[in-house]
Formats: sequence, C-alpha cells, structure tokens
Amino acid sequence: MTDDRLTATQRFVLLVLMAEARELTNAELSAVAGIKLDGKPRQQLNDLGLVDSTRVGRAYVHELTDRGAVWCAQELTAARPARSGGAGGTLYAVLAGLRRHLDESGNTLAEVFRPNVTGQVESAYTELSRGKGTPVRLASLRDRLDGMPADEFDRALALLSRREGVHVRSEADQKTLTAEDADAAVVLAGTARHLLTIEEPR
Repeated sequence: MTDDRLTATQRFVLLVLMAEARELTNAELSAVAGIKLDGKPRQQLNDLGLVDSTRVGRAYVHELTDRGAVWCAQELTAARPARSGGAGGTLYAVLAGLRRHLDESGNTLAEVFRPNVTGQVESAYTELSRGKGTPVRLASLRDRLDGMPADEFDRALALLSRREGVHVRSEADQKTLTAEDADAAVVLAGTARHLLTIEEPR
C-alpha cells in the first residue's frame, strides 16, 4: 500500500516503534537505533496514518498507529528494500524468521513486543540519581514515570530485583515515610519496599 513511497529510514522508524511498543521521542529513537523522524519524512508518515506525532514542548513524541501496526505485520513478509544495504538485508532476514515463528507458534506481534518497562525504570532511576548509584524513592520513580500502569511498574521492580547489583529495599527509618511513600511501595517477599538502588558498574 505504501511500500514504494517510504524511505529506508521511515521503514526503520516504524519497525523500531513496533519493537519498543511505546511512544518515542527523536532522542529516544536516536539512542535506540541511531535514527530520527522529523521534517517531511515525519509529515508523510503522519499523513499516511502510520504514525501519530505529538509536540511536547519543543520535541515531538511519535507513536505507532493501528494502521502502522498493520503495516509492520505485513512488512514481515516483504522483500528487502532496494539499496537497503547489508544492515537492511540482515533486518529483513530476521523479520522473515520472526514471521515463521509467529505462524508456527500462533503468537501475535503484540505478544512478542511489549514495552521495556525495566529499561524505562532504569532510565528514570539514572536521571533521578544522576548516575551516582544512590537510593531513589519509589514514589519519585512513579512520579517520573507518570503514565506507566502501577502493575507494570511493580512487575519491572520485581524483575530488576533479581539482577545482581540491584536492591529494592525497605526504608530503615519508618518514621520518615510519607503517605506517598506508602502508596508507592512495592511488596516483595511479603515486605513493603520503598527504595531502589542500582550499583554503578565497576
């Protein structure tokens, strides 16, 4: 439907939005895949109904539409685009393999690609701790990740707690806890936890 009108970068943006399963700014697109979406390429994807781009402050936030998701599903069986290079050829070989897996397993793309909630929590932690590996209140993390469902946040903390160098602890001085801290707590092993610490790599 739109294959002959899309550049390789536009295709890659659509596929990255599919894989990340969340809204992305240009800064996040660049960090994840070394690409960005602006100017005429952005407007074209918006006009085609494949991507919604919303201005937040001075930047755009991009999100895959339902029509964009359909395009991505169809792209799993598409031929490698002309002049896509070795990286593009490798990507489309992987997409074809993914299509075979979905056909054999009966799974859907939505079941394979879910938001990387642990990565979002880690990024928010790094911003709040300024990369120093100091304890951060879960209440502050929830505020920073406003919009992340509470159960997804809890799931991310449970997953992170299993990693070496990650600590989800209770506040030692319970008298310092606020109502906000109590509401934001995550219960692990039957104990309410209020702080996240991610040790700096050695």
